Amino acid sequence: MVLKVFFPSCCSSAESGILIGRWISKQNSAVILAVVHFPFIPVQVKQYLSEVQRVTKVSVSVLGSWSNSKQEKEESLSEFLEDLGTIFSHEPWIQISKEGDSKFWSCSTLQKHSNNPKEEEIILVYYDQRKVMLSHLHSPLATATSTDHKADDASKLSAVFDTVAKSKILFMTDRYDDGPIKLTHWQSDGVEASIIMELMKQASVPACMLLTFLLSLISGICRSRVLKFWPLSFLWSKLSTCEQLGHRLQHLQFISSNKKAQNQTQLMRKANIFVSLLIDVALGILLMSWLYRKNRIGHLADTLIPVADHVAEELQDLLQWLMGAPAGLKMNRALDQVLGRFFLYHIHLWISYIHLMSPFIEMILWYVGLSACLGLTVALCILSDIIALLTFHIYCFYVYGARLYCLKIYGLSSLWRLFRGKKWNVLRQRVDSCSYDLDQLFIGTLLFTILLFLLPTTALYYLVFTLLRLLVVIVQGLIHLLVDLIDSLPLYSIILRLCRSYRLAAGVKFRVLEQQDGKPLRLLMQINPLSYSSVIQTYRLPTYSCYPKDSWTSLCKKLFLGELIYPWKHKGEKQD
Repeated sequence: MVLKVFFPSCCSSAESGILIGRWISKQNSAVILAVVHFPFIPVQVKQYLSEVQRVTKVSVSVLGSWSNSKQEKEESLSEFLEDLGTIFSHEPWIQISKEGDSKFWSCSTLQKHSNNPKEEEIILVYYDQRKVMLSHLHSPLATATSTDHKADDASKLSAVFDTVAKSKILFMTDRYDDGPIKLTHWQSDGVEASIIMELMKQASVPACMLLTFLLSLISGICRSRVLKFWPLSFLWSKLSTCEQLGHRLQHLQFISSNKKAQNQTQLMRKANIFVSLLIDVALGILLMSWLYRKNRIGHLADTLIPVADHVAEELQDLLQWLMGAPAGLKMNRALDQVLGRFFLYHIHLWISYIHLMSPFIEMILWYVGLSACLGLTVALCILSDIIALLTFHIYCFYVYGARLYCLKIYGLSSLWRLFRGKKWNVLRQRVDSCSYDLDQLFIGTLLFTILLFLLPTTALYYLVFTLLRLLVVIVQGLIHLLVDLIDSLPLYSIILRLCRSYRLAAGVKFRVLEQQDGKPLRLLMQINPLSYSSVIQTYRLPTYSCYPKDSWTSLCKKLFLGELIYPWKHKGEKQD
């Protein structure tokens, strides 16, 4: 049977001593964590290991001996190292030695209590202890190509990674400590620390307490009964700005909570949300500084009114074209004139409203620009709401045309069932047979003829205003996609993958260092980083918006029948 020994590369130049680590019997492998140098007292070593085992919940023990002799190997040291196996009594007892500057190491095992001792094949695997401890091994994604063999390999690797990660307290002592035990590990020359990070940790406690108090106060106001009355509740549910503010409020409550992250996934989610908030606010402040330079707000307000007038004029020209003979089509003149004048009157009201608001538009834009300090996503949501308000007359035209067209379509379908001796059973929700008398058939024929000949005029108006409505919806949809991208993109994980790829491990690869007959096979374990697509898929943040719930077939069916479409809605919100 093959014995695998995972040896930290930082201990290759350590002085002679004993090897401490974890024995994984199911895999017949040993994970070496540190080297205890001579001289030491075995009782103190056992007490220290029992304390480490109590804190880390990892069965750490003495696995063998380590000999690093730059001169010829002395017999007394060899005998002493063999005698240590009787003191600590671990089966098998691993002996690793490095002689002088030789590139080949000797590794053997002693099994004193075995009835049939036989020579085992040994594989010596070197690993970077710092990278393995700081990395997080991800399980293979549940895809059709994943097999049980890959999952089994991942579980074996996770045992090695978990052993090193959970033994963090073992690496908190260095050679400058005055303790009775001297260890060699990846932090033996000095514990990694940053004064700036420690100061930030100390300052984050009162800052989080203050932020938690303010957020609880704001959330209490949002849950109050005042916002549940009709005008405020309607605006809160319909405006995307309010939804985005509520979404960011939940993010702030999550990252400022005193509850410690239970696992690596929650910790990464907090970090991703924190970095996303910082970048969002930074981009918003840059946008705000750009808007308030060189009086760009005033120029924007001066441009807005002419653009609105130009759009209104184009709509008037379009309606005049529809009231004539559009593309040579024969329209019902009476209905055409009624619908055209009805929509022209709405455009006249809209132009009057815009000119009435024109003196206050610059001031409104000036205060709206200040909201960019809350984040670029809030500014984009305000832009989407402004577009919805400025194109409200187009939405009204679409609703009028869709309702009128839908009424005629359902009327024609009902009258078509009348000709076939059928009717719609409302209680059972099905089509049943029915007998009609002569008067009912005559009236039905008249109504069917009227609706059929008026349908082209209505359908043309409905088609034109539906295309305008879809154009507005596409623009708002692109803005919402950009907001969702900023909200859901795991920026911290992507930066971590770019700068320190070993922190997000997808697996490992082994490189052969040396191989010689009679000597153990020496391998170097290297970490395979997670791909960028897997990083985004694993750590993507949830957003409040969702994509259209209807398929393309259902959407086309709704457009054909004249049903109102709401392609961009929010989760948990009922569709009108």
